[in-house]
Amino acid sequence: MQIETVRLPNNKKTSREIVRHPGAVAVLAVTSENKIILVKQYRKPCDEVLIEIPAGKLEKGEEPLECAKRELIEETGYTAGTWEFVHSFYTSPGFADEKIYLYMARDLTKGTRQLDPDEFLDLIEADREEVMQMIEKDMIHDAKTLIALYRWLK
Repeated sequence: MQIETVRLPNNKKTSREIVRHPGAVAVLAVTSENKIILVKQYRKPCDEVLIEIPAGKLEKGEEPLECAKRELIEETGYTAGTWEFVHSFYTSPGFADEKIYLYMARDLTKGTRQLDPDEFLDLIEADREEVMQMIEKDMIHDAKTLIALYRWLK
């Protein structure tokens, strides 16, 4: 985080706290049975277990698609035969420059997960009805996941 001085439209100066972020990817992984692969993990900043789509931070110089492929296999063990860029968006533009690149992955092949030593994730496979129930029961609180799931459901 850094504090920057900005000039307002009225020409006055003020300061803003800004979180600089390298960017991230999120993967909407769809199985041959038309189910979505979700991960369930504890998130310390929220102090709760969240249900999310696989995602992760871009490494320096890494292309978003390569990061998406890496994160999918690390978190789920799956590789995908078909990749489609869906959308990009800022997560919290009021204080951060983090941009997420959302991809859809299809033609999945199951392999072995390659979790980081500090990652503890449970996998969930959910069909459309189960996803709708999770949303309606307020079980999904992660914005990137809601954006991706609504895109898939439409």
